[in-house]
Amino acid sequence: MPNPLRRWVESDSRELKRLGQKADQIDALKDEMENLTDEELQAKTPELKERLKNGETLDDILVEAFAVAREGAKRVLGLFPFRVQLMGGIVLHGGNIAEMKTGEGKTLTATLPVYLNALAGKALLLITVNEYLAERDSTEMGELYNWLGLTVGLNITEKSPDEKREAYAADITYSTNSEIGFDYLRDNMVVYKEDMVQRPLNFALVDEVDSVLIDEARTPLIISGQSEAGTHMYEQADQFVKTLSQNDYKIDWESKSITLTEDGIRRAEKYFHQKNLYDVENASLNHHLDQALRANYIMQSDKDYVVQEGEVLIVDQFTGRVMEGRRFSDGLHQAIEAKEHVEIQEENKTMANITYQNLFRMYHKLAGMTGTAKTEQEEFREIYNMEVITIPTNRPIQRDDRPDVLYPTLESKFAAVVKEIKELHSKGQPMLIGTVAVETSEYLSRLLDRENIPHVVLNAKNHAREAEIVMNAGQRGAVTIATNMAGRGTDIKLGPGVKEVGGLAVIGTERHESRRIDNQLRGRAGRQGDPGMSQFYLSLEDDLMIRFGSERIKNLLSRMRVDDEDAVIRSRMITRQVESAQKRVEGNNYDSRKNVLQYDDVMRAQREVMYAERQRVIMEDKDLKNVIMPMAYRTIDRVVDAQTQTSKKKFDLETIVEFARNVLVREDDIIKSDLAGMNADQIKKYLYGLADKVYKEKEEQLYEPEQILEFEKVVILRVVDQHWTDHIDTMDQLRQSVGLRGYGQLNPLVEYQQEGYRMFNEMISDIEYEATRLFMKSEIRQNLER
Repeated sequence: MPNPLRRWVESDSRELKRLGQKADQIDALKDEMENLTDEELQAKTPELKERLKNGETLDDILVEAFAVAREGAKRVLGLFPFRVQLMGGIVLHGGNIAEMKTGEGKTLTATLPVYLNALAGKALLLITVNEYLAERDSTEMGELYNWLGLTVGLNITEKSPDEKREAYAADITYSTNSEIGFDYLRDNMVVYKEDMVQRPLNFALVDEVDSVLIDEARTPLIISGQSEAGTHMYEQADQFVKTLSQNDYKIDWESKSITLTEDGIRRAEKYFHQKNLYDVENASLNHHLDQALRANYIMQSDKDYVVQEGEVLIVDQFTGRVMEGRRFSDGLHQAIEAKEHVEIQEENKTMANITYQNLFRMYHKLAGMTGTAKTEQEEFREIYNMEVITIPTNRPIQRDDRPDVLYPTLESKFAAVVKEIKELHSKGQPMLIGTVAVETSEYLSRLLDRENIPHVVLNAKNHAREAEIVMNAGQRGAVTIATNMAGRGTDIKLGPGVKEVGGLAVIGTERHESRRIDNQLRGRAGRQGDPGMSQFYLSLEDDLMIRFGSERIKNLLSRMRVDDEDAVIRSRMITRQVESAQKRVEGNNYDSRKNVLQYDDVMRAQREVMYAERQRVIMEDKDLKNVIMPMAYRTIDRVVDAQTQTSKKKFDLETIVEFARNVLVREDDIIKSDLAGMNADQIKKYLYGLADKVYKEKEEQLYEPEQILEFEKVVILRVVDQHWTDHIDTMDQLRQSVGLRGYGQLNPLVEYQQEGYRMFNEMISDIEYEATRLFMKSEIRQNLER
């Protein structure tokens, strides 16, 4: 059978050959660019932009643009990209991942595709893992871009919306992955397009792409806020609905919905001192009244819920069991708490959320660079549609990667580690010692203190301090202990006399669950052809060995005496077995991330619909009649269909008239006899006519077109945002509950998809009903005067 790995290696080598040929074309322009004056080289930027405007593509101008940026880097930064860096830049421009070893100059490599793509005038983001690196790179590389006539923006947490907008408007924007995500979510919560800060998503180039798109992909970005207006509104609404008589409200038991009648509306307006209950400003009050009505007249104690020890607990309608830790969403739980006179619990509500996978998959082009991505190439290909291309090193790697050594106990392992450190330190060889946990680094630090070996422990969160420590880790005699190799993005450069004593020695005190993290640590030694060494120390008491250790290793070591502290095995077989265990863990983690993504894909489809409609409303600059009136028509259709397509012999005209009075028109604008003798379609057309008449009245009340537009926007966006945040909350609760359905031989994901689709359609119906009611029943003059 053909070996699939061999096919991949062959295709990778073919790709490297193609990249090499393109790099040679760029290199051929070296002398031509070198002979240009500064002014002539800088004039290339507007010239290339003009060529793009005249129909050429980025691919057409790639060779010349790379040559310009390369020569610019030499003049401004004193750095001239190597041939392999040209190859890495071409990979990035192609929307793939360039795997380039530590010290190969990824930051400089990125300047080439960034310059090329910035010429198109569309949004270009360079994303780093922390704000220190974003600030550092935007300042250092910004000199080159500014010299070539491009603008550079820096987007960090403490910037104001105006400063953020300015940063995103620049040709090139440096930021962090989390800030990009939160800005995207916030942009989809604003009311006016002028308040948005981001440009349309175009090209994102991610530094340390494995850290951002793999390690952080299991945690979604969430914006949350306090729900509604505190507990007093629930109490007020509850006190009011308890004063109502049966003539003040109408219940539809089939849909379990309840609305106020005209009498009820008048009582509410008097009770809350409002001239018009359905004014836009009263959207929150209406929401609380709706939930108080449901709590008092539909939700039944000891059937839908129980009160135990001062707490309202939901009863599962299928099993009859109390559902611990679950709460009704949309403020209904608080309304029931008010009804039962128990403590009303405030909730933080999720207002917007997204995973990094779905955020970055929305970009027109996505690329990334890192020293360690090959082990995750399947995930990058399947989730992000990016290939991982390993770029050869500029100089051959001289590092000596020794086989793992295995000890029976933690104590014997660390004794060996300290012995090795003493030996290497005595000859002045610098060491980088990697630990998996902060506790381990502190334990090792105490052991070195006893031996009077000076060292630095790196496990803090101050990124600038981390970078400084990492930079000095290559000096003669330096001993640096690092947890999970913090401070990435900074090279360890060897100090004077270090090459002569063997270069940087990397010592791993334990294997990480992921081979990538081990490779990141190992890759710190041997940069740009420097000498170096790496060695991992393991014990049978390490977490990875306890959880996933091969039986083969245990059988091999069963012949060893456990009390023999010097017992040790050095073997490539150990290394292979450990890497096999790591692959199993990586597979489990991939499945976990894929599971998160499959569930979020359901929300992604819904999010795209909601955000697209929201954008449509925000961007409209004439009127929204083509949005609000179809909402009204569909609401009419749903109500009429529900009351006419039944097994009853005659239509329920009374309910239809009640709906029209509550949602569309004044009480005396329609009576039951108006609909007598009509079929369903005729009733719909009649109600359409009433709705059209109300819209025309509102247009006549407002003299300026922008006033009706403003009114329509406020109505639609308030209702949409209210229901969408409630829906996110409900979907989150559904996500937590469907897992139990697996015990009933049901697929939880399919159940989530089906339930989510049904709930989404319900939400759309509720939005259209509420927006219609608010728009039709609001008194505009009164609203604008306020």
